[in-house]
Amino acid sequence: MTMARTDRPRYIAVEGPIGAGKSSLAEILADELSARIIRESPEENPFLGPFYKNPRRHAMSVQLFFLLQRYGQQAELSQGDLFARGGTVSDYLFAKDRLFASLNLSPDEMALYDRIYQMLKPRTVAPDLVVYLQARTDVLLERIRKRGRSEERPIRAEYIEQVARAYAEFFFNYNEGPLLIVNASDIDFVGNAEDRAALVSVIRRTRTGTSHWSRG
Repeated sequence: MTMARTDRPRYIAVEGPIGAGKSSLAEILADELSARIIRESPEENPFLGPFYKNPRRHAMSVQLFFLLQRYGQQAELSQGDLFARGGTVSDYLFAKDRLFASLNLSPDEMALYDRIYQMLKPRTVAPDLVVYLQARTDVLLERIRKRGRSEERPIRAEYIEQVARAYAEFFFNYNEGPLLIVNASDIDFVGNAEDRAALVSVIRRTRTGTSHWSRG
């Protein structure tokens, strides 16, 4: 499905490392655009808490659970009316799953994971726009601590830095559609109405290529 050049994006995926504000921005956009929202549900993954405590032992389980969960949502999306109401907003990009797998799995596990991933990916839906939220490691850690999820308490700065680097490398080479890269370190689109309005306005206008945006 291809959107008309004069239209705002109709399927928007919000991405970024842990603590960047993906879910919050997705909810804001769904409300502002009167769109339906597709959310990740990390609380449903029974392996996530154990993974943060012992990544090596639980990496494959946590990745396969997320992969199949996200694929199930994508299958529903491809079968439904993607552009119903004000469109669709999701708080993840399907390809993100492989990004985390490449960080966490052993070579043998990654080979098996990739066989499954490559079978599923062609049946997923590509967004009209990806909004990639970047933020400094200290900001990400502070936001993670502030939201106080018990399963995230074992997360260390080193892991956050590794994830942030992987995101930066992934989106440096991203060419599957329009991309808006947002410096989210010094903006508060949740608590500051001016920041929120400015960001939503930029997202509405972004249609092609790779763009960068920061407040100020």
